[in-house]
Amino acid sequence: MTISSTETDLGRTRRARRIGRALTEAHPDAHCELDHSNALELAVATILSAQCTDKKVNEVTPKLFVRYPTAADYAGADRAELEELIRPTGFYRNKTDSLIKLGQALVERYDGRVPGRLADLVTLPGIGRKTANVILGNAFDVPGITVDTHFQRLVQRWKLTAQTDPVKIEHEIGALFPKREWTMLSHRIIFHGRRVCHARKPACGACTLAKLCPSYGTGPTEPAAAKLLKGPRARDLAAAAGVDPELVPRQAVAAEVP
Repeated sequence: MTISSTETDLGRTRRARRIGRALTEAHPDAHCELDHSNALELAVATILSAQCTDKKVNEVTPKLFVRYPTAADYAGADRAELEELIRPTGFYRNKTDSLIKLGQALVERYDGRVPGRLADLVTLPGIGRKTANVILGNAFDVPGITVDTHFQRLVQRWKLTAQTDPVKIEHEIGALFPKREWTMLSHRIIFHGRRVCHARKPACGACTLAKLCPSYGTGPTEPAAAKLLKGPRARDLAAAAGVDPELVPRQAVAAEVP
């Protein structure tokens, strides 16, 4: 798609909304991929997800959550034991430090509870604005936009923003969509980035957003691009883009999303 350099703000908003609707159709299964049952578990899982796949985090957290069910448990954790439990997620020494300090801060300042306000969350150890928005949107039902690497890559490819600072991206994209849609929009964009619009080789030829994307052609445009799709719904995604789902190899359906 050719996007005029003089695209108006209204035109960009309308295109953004069309992209949003297309994502809703393409990814009806979009959700937070970090397993959790409360705000503390989500905060911990999100901290562990730095430089680590959600799948690996989800393998580690069941034992972790049983061993440390409260903020006080993290505050008083034995460092060596905690490090060993979260070692598979990488950077485990720094993450252990964040979790212990998070537990201490929650106990000292919030009676052991995770606060439900952005201004409070971003003061906590290990929790930046991105993590805070994940917690707000998924544990407190407070709309938030999560600007992770997938989100940033896609909104820039779609030319919805020229910003590079995550906070500026958050505000600029937020202005294009109703606030009530922010959390699910984030999930759908991240789903699309993990399953279709990959960093190095996006599946342009099997993408339902092709007609709305000014970066169409960054990846292969032929139907065989379907082999680049990933995840259990890869063949559904191919079919939705008008491509023969049989072009999606079996291993792509079973592939771990990045």
